Amino acid sequence: MHDIASLCHSVWDCKYHVVWIPKYRRKALYGQIRKRLGEMFHDLARQRECKILEGHLASDHVHMYIAVPPKYAVAQVIGFIKGKSAIHVARTFGGRPRNFTGEHFWARGYFVSTVGRDEQVILEYIKKQEVEDQKFEQMKLLK
Repeated sequence: MHDIASLCHSVWDCKYHVVWIPKYRRKALYGQIRKRLGEMFHDLARQRECKILEGHLASDHVHMYIAVPPKYAVAQVIGFIKGKSAIHVARTFGGRPRNFTGEHFWARGYFVSTVGRDEQVILEYIKKQEVEDQKFEQMKLLK
């Protein structure tokens, strides 16, 4: 899976595993919001010349495996994605006005890890996240 990409003056392979949560880890990623966010994340990533290779939206967190060109900082790209998606959620689902700009849908910060030799492990982890979340929820019901 070593996809080497190139820009005008560089050849690169920069991939990251990123995780972030909604504010207060509330379970807000469901229904129409969940359907829209997936498409939106891909569109926003393309605007920064990035590509989401794998992703998972759980009810209370987001996993993303993303390729980011070296001309962008990871913080810049993730901040852009989180900020624009929060504004969209506020306008579409929160009934906020058109020029509204300051919704705090996402919690501050995120987890990021570079992906190197662990690429296959991380891909499998993200793909199996839904099953693991369901098992965890069932365990909580038994208590």
